[in-house]
Amino acid sequence: MKPRIGITMGDVCGVGPEITAHALVSPEVLSIARPCVIGDAGALARARDIVGAKFEIVKFMPGEPIPETGDGAVACADPGLEVGALPFGHIDGRAGAAAFHFLKTAVEMAQAGSIDAITTAPLNKEALHAGGFSFPGHTEILAELTGTQNYSMMLATPTMKVIHLTTHVGLIEAIRRITPERTYQVIRLAHETLERAGQKRPRIAVCGINPHAGENGLFGEGEEEEKLVPGIEQARREGIDASGPFPADTLFYRANRGDFDVVVACYHDQGHAPVKVISFDEGVNITVGLNGGVIRTSVDHGTAFDIAGKGVARSQSLEAAIRYAAELAPKPSPV
Repeated sequence: MKPRIGITMGDVCGVGPEITAHALVSPEVLSIARPCVIGDAGALARARDIVGAKFEIVKFMPGEPIPETGDGAVACADPGLEVGALPFGHIDGRAGAAAFHFLKTAVEMAQAGSIDAITTAPLNKEALHAGGFSFPGHTEILAELTGTQNYSMMLATPTMKVIHLTTHVGLIEAIRRITPERTYQVIRLAHETLERAGQKRPRIAVCGINPHAGENGLFGEGEEEEKLVPGIEQARREGIDASGPFPADTLFYRANRGDFDVVVACYHDQGHAPVKVISFDEGVNITVGLNGGVIRTSVDHGTAFDIAGKGVARSQSLEAAIRYAAELAPKPSPV
C-alpha cells in the first residue's frame, strides 16, 4: 500500500498552497503516495483555481479519521483558523501562527499513526515570530514538538546529500557548538538514515571548519583536531565508513561526482550554498533523528512572496520532498 503523506501548506501568503495544488495532480506523486493536505481548505481551493488544477477538496477536522477519497479528490485536515483569504505577498502574523498549527497538527497525526510521513511547504520566519512563535524554522519546531535533543538537517539532491552539524546560528556560535560528541552524533544519524533508506554502509565525508581543513595548523587554532577528528574516529571504531576532515572547496565536487554518499557540513551556508547551486529546484530538506520515528521532508526554498498568487511557482522541490518522504516512510510488513 502506498504511504500516507501529510503535506502542510506552510504560510498561506506565500507559494505553499500553490505548489501543494500543483503536486496534488502530479502523476508521479499520485503513483507513490496517498497525499493528505494539512492546512486551510479555503487557501487550497484558491490555489487550485490559480494554478488551474482540478480536484475536489474533502475537508475534515484534525483528530477525525482521514476520509477515504477516490480519484480527483484530496482530504484536507483544516484546523478552522480561517486564513484562506489573507493577501498574498505580505508578512502576516495570522499566517505565521497558522503555519505553526498546521505543523503541530501534522506531528500529532504522525504520532497517532494517521500519516506515515510529513512533507512541509515553506513558512516565513518573520511571520512565524509575528504570530507569537519564536522558532528559527521548521526543524526547531519539530524538535520541540517531538521532545528531540539529537537531530539534524539533511539536504538531498539527485546527486548529493549534505547533513549539518549546526544550522540557524551565527558563524561564531556555530563553531562554538561543534564538539566531538556532536560530530559523532551527526555522522551516526547520517549513517542510520541512509541505511533505513536501503543504502548499505554509506560513505560519509566530513568537511573541515577552516580553509583547507586547517592545513595541519596553518589556518585556525586546531579546530579540526579538537572538534571533528575524535568524533570521526569514534564512528569508525563502530564500523561506520566516515572519513575526513576534508577541505570544503573540493569535497562537494567529489561528493557530487559520486565519491561519497553524504557530506557532513559544519555550518549552514557551508552546506546550503553548494546544494542550491547544484540543484535549486529539486533540493529537499530532511529532518533526521526525530523521536517517535517522525519523518519530515521539505522543500529547500522559501515562501517567495514576490511571486505568490501568480500561479508561476514551480513544484519540483515539493514533489521531490514527497518522493523522499515516501521512500523513508515505514514499509508494511510482508504477510
